[in-house]
Order: sequence, then structure tokens, then C-alpha cells
Amino acid sequence: MYFASPLIMSFLLPVLLILIAGLFISSKIRRKKLDAFIDSSLKPVMIEKRLTSIRTFKDTCLVFAVLFLFVAFARPQWGKKESEVTSKGQDIIVAIDVSLSMLAEDMKPNRLEKAKFELKSFIESLKTDRIGIITFAGRAFLQCPLTLDYEAAKMYLDIIDPGSIPVPGTAIAEAINLAVKAFEETELKNRVLIIITDGEDHEGKVLEAAAEAKKQGVVIHVIGIGSTTGEPIPLRDGSGSLIGYKKDKSGSIVTTKLNDELLRKIALVGGGNYFSASTTQDELSRILYDISKMEKKTHSSLRLDRYQDRYGWFLVLGLVFLLLETIFPETTLRRKDV
Repeated sequence: MYFASPLIMSFLLPVLLILIAGLFISSKIRRKKLDAFIDSSLKPVMIEKRLTSIRTFKDTCLVFAVLFLFVAFARPQWGKKESEVTSKGQDIIVAIDVSLSMLAEDMKPNRLEKAKFELKSFIESLKTDRIGIITFAGRAFLQCPLTLDYEAAKMYLDIIDPGSIPVPGTAIAEAINLAVKAFEETELKNRVLIIITDGEDHEGKVLEAAAEAKKQGVVIHVIGIGSTTGEPIPLRDGSGSLIGYKKDKSGSIVTTKLNDELLRKIALVGGGNYFSASTTQDELSRILYDISKMEKKTHSSLRLDRYQDRYGWFLVLGLVFLLLETIFPETTLRRKDV
């Protein structure tokens, strides 16, 4: 069970303890007042036997009413539900480089975190476009299939790190080919691939892959991230502390550079635009503007609503117990028939 407003639940136990203590003290006060006015030998005659049991029942109802109302106001949620969403827009796949060179800090805090930050803002700006995510290093993987569930896409984005693909390298060609396969069920004129990479140590026939993707109706935009002057690759421990820099077999520090020339060629062959990442963070916005001018298509996607509100049951139970506490009259003092 998940609570949408968990702060409310933090007050539940103190309130219940205060309520129970108050009811207990109130009961003691009533008994003292009765003892002051009625002799103990006359109580069985003057007071109906149901008095104590009804009073206990009313107090119990009040406690349960408060309990269930608190739970209802905290909005308990559980269960999963899939719903089909239909809209008009584009199909966009973002292929993000997660190779070790993306840890270089010529973009703050590093190339990968910079890319993830921009991509998250990009996803939040989408309205009716489906988004998919591919991660690649020495291999490429479909991290998130095309979806309209932007929260799910951001969740997948959060878990991306260089350790997610242990194979070294930058397999841009494989990422392009994988994107083409992921687009297979979409219309040829509504396919957009955005590649975010430093382009270093690329493997495979990347320009051939880009040309083939264009034939399949995939427009490729490329964002180059990093500097062309070279930057060492920092190595950090589990706490984030710097422990050194990546070195080659001879013991020299490895530097990584943005392969600007290659990335420009990929965008040119792929029919899209090339942008060099900057501190203004407007590269993806400019790509989104270009995408918005493309003809839109109607598509549908399954959206997973992870938590469903279930507060209604607790609200009803709380009101029922409150009603029971109210409508049951408390037996009053009266002389019994003898």
C-alpha cells in the first residue's frame, strides 16, 4: 500500500492516543460523578445495565471513525491498471550514450548527467508524442519502448548509468539499427531518432546505418556532448569521491574528445540537424520545434497507472462508524420498574 499524502499518517497515532486517553478520562469522571450522587447499593436499581456497554460501543465507534478517516485523507493507493491512450503526435526515440567517456566533466556535472537532465526536461515538454529510450555503449539496448507514459520514461531515465552496459565502446550503428526495429510498427513519415553522444570510439558502419535508417523514414538528429579539446575520465568510489582517472595500458591518463566531425556527418546522412550541447540547454527544444512542424499521426499506447486511489472504502467506513456513534442513544439514568 502507498499513501499519496503520507504526512497525514504521521499524526494518526498521536491523535488516536489522545482520543483514547480522553475517552478513558471522561469515563472515569462520569463514574466519579455517579459515585458522588448515588449510593453503590442503589446503582443496580437506578442505572440500566446497558449504560456501560452502549457507552463502550459509542467510544469504540468514535475511535474507528477517526482511524478510517485519517487513512482516507492520506489517500491509500495500490493496484495496477493499464489504459489505452490515443492521441496525435510523433514517435520519437532518444538514443543516449552511456559509455565510460560520458563521465568526463567538461559538461557539468558530467556529460551523462547533463544529457539526462536535458532529456528529462524534453520529456516533460511533450504532450502527445510517444517517446522511447535506447541506451548504448559497446552494445545497444531498448531501455523504454515507445510510450505515452512520460512518468515511466523518466523512471527509466533515472536508472541509466555507465554501469548499466558493461561492454565498452560506442556502438552508434547498433543503436541506429535498434531504433529502426523499434519503429517497425509506425508509419514511415513519423519516425524521429535523437542521438546524444560524444561520438568517441565508435564501432561499426555508422554512416551506412544512418543512410539505411533514412530510407526507412527515420529522421536522425544528433546532439554532440563534450569538448573537442580533450578531457580526462574521472573514476569515483561508491561515495562519489574521486579516486583517480582512467589510464591506458602504458599508464598514461586517457583523454576523451567530442567527435564533432563524425556526428555532423551522421545528422547530414540521416536527414536531420546537428547540435553541440551548450549551457543554454536549448538543443532539444530546437529539435522539438522541428518535430512539431512534421505531419502528425494518430497513435495509441498503453499507459500504466501504477497506483489507484482506494480512499473511498476507508472514507465510507469512517462515516459509517461516525454515524453509528451519533445515532445510538446513550441510556440515561432512570428508575427501573420493580
